[in-house]
Amino acid sequence: MANSTLQDITDTILLAGAGKMGGAMLTGWLAGGLDPRRVAVIEPHISPEIAALAAKGVALNPDVKAAGAVETLVVAVKPQMFREAGAKLKPFVADKTSVVSIMAGTTIASLQEVCGGAVVRAMPNTPAAIGRGITVAVAAPDVSTQQRAVADALLRATGSVEWVDDEGLMDAVTAVSGSGPAYVFLLAEELARAGVEAGLPEALAMKLARETVAGSGELLHQSELPASTLRQNVTSPGGTTAAALGVLMGEPGLRDLMIRAIAAATTRSKELAK
Repeated sequence: MANSTLQDITDTILLAGAGKMGGAMLTGWLAGGLDPRRVAVIEPHISPEIAALAAKGVALNPDVKAAGAVETLVVAVKPQMFREAGAKLKPFVADKTSVVSIMAGTTIASLQEVCGGAVVRAMPNTPAAIGRGITVAVAAPDVSTQQRAVADALLRATGSVEWVDDEGLMDAVTAVSGSGPAYVFLLAEELARAGVEAGLPEALAMKLARETVAGSGELLHQSELPASTLRQNVTSPGGTTAAALGVLMGEPGLRDLMIRAIAAATTRSKELAK
């Protein structure tokens, strides 16, 4: 695959939906060197932050004529709004336009039907808002090498990107990484709650839980060691950590709960895709 950078993009990128995820992507693009004059945004509810970008050259809510030839349409609207919004976006899509979707549960076939174009389906997650997201993407067969490279550069502006060849994997991807931040936040929430039950003041328990989860995540990010090794490094035989892990790793334990949780999320993703 040919490499492409944001600075290499010389045609129009049209972003449909500038909410939390779409806005995070736009911020990442501009911070990464994409020329603001190459970006157009379609968003019915323009935030002050997005409105301020108009002064830098970002076009807001252009019509088809004003937008000109769109190289890539990035669809970041809510999935339940896609049928209505997609019909309005279709006039922007030409024969050579690629369509990059970050909507959960929306298949390549649905995107081709509603919008047309050469479709890339992607699943980012919310840490994209701080440039630490991870996105998994799959391209339709008619996506060219160059179109895939441009999509990769746009998605990589908010974190790392992994490509897969099987669209069927996207439901499990959604369950693991798309929904995954909520599991981590729940861990912090319940760790703090357990601390209170053990006698800690609520504010201190929450501070300890937040910093422990955040710091451990950063250690995992920076370390080349497997998560299992990092866990073992903290666990002294017969110590306090071992006592707690005996509960979490017992039967039934965290492993069983996580398997069931991911299965439930995967099933729901498949249902939404219908």
